[in-house]
Amino acid sequence: MSSNPQASEPLLLRHDEAGVVTLTLNRPAQFNSLSQALMGEMQAELDVIAADTGVRVVIIAGAGKAFCAGHDLKEMRSDASKAFQQKLFRQCSKLMLTLVGMPQPVIARVHGIATAAGCQLVSMCDLAVASDNARFAVSGVNLGLFCSTPSVGLSRNLGRKQAMEMLLTGDFIDAQTALARGLVNRVVPPEQLDAEIRKLVDSILAKTPVAIKLGKQAFYRQLEMGLDGAYDLASETMACNMMAEDAQEGIDAFVAKRKPAWKGR
Repeated sequence: MSSNPQASEPLLLRHDEAGVVTLTLNRPAQFNSLSQALMGEMQAELDVIAADTGVRVVIIAGAGKAFCAGHDLKEMRSDASKAFQQKLFRQCSKLMLTLVGMPQPVIARVHGIATAAGCQLVSMCDLAVASDNARFAVSGVNLGLFCSTPSVGLSRNLGRKQAMEMLLTGDFIDAQTALARGLVNRVVPPEQLDAEIRKLVDSILAKTPVAIKLGKQAFYRQLEMGLDGAYDLASETMACNMMAEDAQEGIDAFVAKRKPAWKGR
């Protein structure tokens, strides 16, 4: 993990444990705002992780008092050219799409605030667990900047009018509201956050990675299709999944009333 040239601490921390990688955004003094350097670190790590069949689950966390406060506003104002802004948002969009394209499930571990691109980051993870003191907002509109890129993920998690209310007002919602609206999966007290994520991780690890990879890929692809195309894709995915050795083992184990022995094939 490379370090921030302006500080002694690395921008991104990585912890590996038994097939689970935790990436922790490490700009606590800036509420883990997404600088270009931090996004570059994340992109590099996620690219490596995506190609590593030994990694089964990825957790995205934030150091300090917050999950992520969005883009680094000082950096955004450091160059007024359109070319700079285009490069910045393309970098961010690529990062968000990488989360979706990875074969491993990605879980957001959310505490404190998740605002603007930080809220976007939550929405683009496959799952999200929040502490009950977490708050969410797409607050760019308060600064004269509509959160158009965060709206992509937000509108694919929430209902349209609920998403538009957040985007038009910039107001915060609490963790329970985020749960009710579909932005997060579970809400727990802060001291139970890691244990709750562990429940999800253990459940995922008990499944064959073959089915997880095929299923995640098909899930996001079919969301962008019409009904006929979605069923065509889903049917082909199911057929391919049935050709996998682990699918055959899983069915045989169910019939025999025994635990399956996954081989990852």
